[in-house]
Amino acid sequence: MTDLFRLDGKVAVVTGSSKGIGRSAAEIMASLGARVVISSRKPEACAAVAAGIAKAGGEAVAIPCNVSRRAEVEALVARTTGKLGPVDILVCNAAVNPVYGPLAQMTDEAFDRIMNANVKSTLWLANLVIPGMAARGGGAMIIVSSIAGIRGTDVIGGYGISKAADFALARNLAVEWGPKNVRVNCVAPGLVRTDFARALWEDPQNLARRTAATPLRRIGEPEDIGGIVAFLAAPAARFITGQIIVADGGVTIG
Repeated sequence: MTDLFRLDGKVAVVTGSSKGIGRSAAEIMASLGARVVISSRKPEACAAVAAGIAKAGGEAVAIPCNVSRRAEVEALVARTTGKLGPVDILVCNAAVNPVYGPLAQMTDEAFDRIMNANVKSTLWLANLVIPGMAARGGGAMIIVSSIAGIRGTDVIGGYGISKAADFALARNLAVEWGPKNVRVNCVAPGLVRTDFARALWEDPQNLARRTAATPLRRIGEPEDIGGIVAFLAAPAARFITGQIIVADGGVTIG
C-alpha cells in the first residue's frame, strides 16, 4: 500500500523558510521525499538551510525572494521550474507585522505593507502556480495563517486582518480549483517559539499568562506546525480543502 504521508518526488516551494515554521515545514517535507525550495529575503540564510537539508540526505535549493515584490515572486516560480520542475506543493508562510499597537495609530503605509506581504503576495503565488498544478492533475497549497485571524486583539489588529483574509482566500481558491484536484488549506497557529513572535514569548510574565490559559500548558514549537503543513501537502489529506486547521494548544477553546 502506498504510504499516504510520503511526498516522494514532489516539488515544494516554501516562502519564509530560512527559520521558524517555514524552515520546519521544509525540513519535514524534505525528510518525506519532497524536493524543496528554501526561500526568504536573505540569500545566506536560505543557503544554510538548504545545505542542512542536503547534509541530512534530502534535496533542497535556495532561491531568495522578497514576496512583497511581484518581479521577485515571478522569478521565484520561474527559477524553481528551471531548477526542479513544476511546483506540486506551495506553502505561503512569509509574513510581516511592522506595527504593535491599536488600529487607530496605524498609518496607511503600514497597513498597505501588511496586506501586500501577507495577502496580495499569496494571491500572486497562487495565480502563478495553481494553473500548472491543475493542468498536471492536482496539487496542494497551504497558507500559514494565525489565530490572530480568529480572535480580536488590541495590539496586532492589522496583522489579524491580514490573517483573516487568508481564510477567505483559501476558501475561494479551494472552490475555484477544487474541480481540478487542487486543494487549498490554512494552518492557524497560536503562539509559537519563533523569532517572529519573540517579543511575546521572551517576556516571562506574558509567557506564564499565555501558558496558564492554554489547555496543553505550553506554547508551540515550529515542528508542531511544520508537521501539519506536511500532512496537508500529503495524499493523507487528499479529501481536505478550504479548511482552517487551528493548532494552538487549545487556547481558543480554553
